Amino acid sequence: MLSTALTVLTALLLSAPTTVLAQGVGRGGAPKTLVAVLAHADDEAPVAPILARYAREGVRVYLLIASDGSQGTGFASARGETLAPGQELANVRVEEARCAAQALGTQPPILLSFPDGKLGDYVGDRSLIFRLTQQIAEHLQRLQPDVVLTWGPDGGVGHPDHRIVSNVVTQLQRAGAPGVPERVFYMYLPAEGIQAVSPRGVPPLLIPAAKYFTARVPFTPEDLQASLRSMVCHKSQFTPEAVQRLEPIMARAWNGTIALVPAFTSAPLKDLFR
Repeated sequence: MLSTALTVLTALLLSAPTTVLAQGVGRGGAPKTLVAVLAHADDEAPVAPILARYAREGVRVYLLIASDGSQGTGFASARGETLAPGQELANVRVEEARCAAQALGTQPPILLSFPDGKLGDYVGDRSLIFRLTQQIAEHLQRLQPDVVLTWGPDGGVGHPDHRIVSNVVTQLQRAGAPGVPERVFYMYLPAEGIQAVSPRGVPPLLIPAAKYFTARVPFTPEDLQASLRSMVCHKSQFTPEAVQRLEPIMARAWNGTIALVPAFTSAPLKDLFR
């Protein structure tokens, strides 16, 4: 499975690139807007180079982060000790999110602070999913983005919180929620990146087939360096050794291009089999 996924991703990333936003300024000189709807403060990593690219080109880029991150790994505080899950870790991750946004050149992060690891906890809080949906909808209506990036339905690495934010964005787009654009794209980690950070390796049946990655967005070495600086900000989640290990892996896997899956197609049909 892994070797097949690696082959597919390599072939995909070497194919001709297309762009999500052609340039940073829209009609009438108004800046375009891109919103990445994420579950956790470090979830921007799979698309960080293109977030840096678009911010550099004048696009207003926002990170909309659903959870408080209080249940993250917490293995590397600023002082070098382990942080237990809880409010202290959540407070640290707020500062890390702000640091990462600054490193990428984006707008300050929008932090919803829902409980980490429990975005789909319907039994524990039956109103949570509806409040989460409402808050995401309200922010997208306010920001009026031209493009939204989020996790795919598989959650990128299978994380339930990732799946929930993907589901909410998909729901809002299909419902015609105000401010939610047609241009919604699902993001993924390359298989090499998952393997480098997961002791379990690449979960089966996680990465879409190459034919679905029809958006391939190039970035520059400058953008790659900005993405690495943003990763360094997440000190509670990545040790310096982990960042050093990931840097060449991700640079090689991306090869100057981020691959995305468009969430929707609008081709009309009258027969389900044709």
